[in-house]
Amino acid sequence: MPEMTFVVQWPDGREQPCYSPSLVMHDYLEPGAEYEIAEFVKRTSEALTVASDRVLAKFGMRCTSAAQQMEEIHDVSAAYRTGAVRVLSMSGAELL
Repeated sequence: MPEMTFVVQWPDGREQPCYSPSLVMHDYLEPGAEYEIAEFVKRTSEALTVASDRVLAKFGMRCTSAAQQMEEIHDVSAAYRTGAVRVLSMSGAELL
């Protein structure tokens, strides 16, 4: 199953590497794009849920890494009242 990483920059300049067990993130985010915090959280939550559902369908269990990543994004986003998150990069690879 393909997996991917994406790096985002929060409003204060902090960069955060993120993980998805599926390339579905490409359907929700664009490299170089900026998203208001609430929109970014919504998009990544939806994408990580879809990714975890794909893992469930293939392996019979949800992806705990996707759930952890979603929790981290929610936790970090809580520190900001306003601003935008920029998607710095997205890259994927096939698992062997």
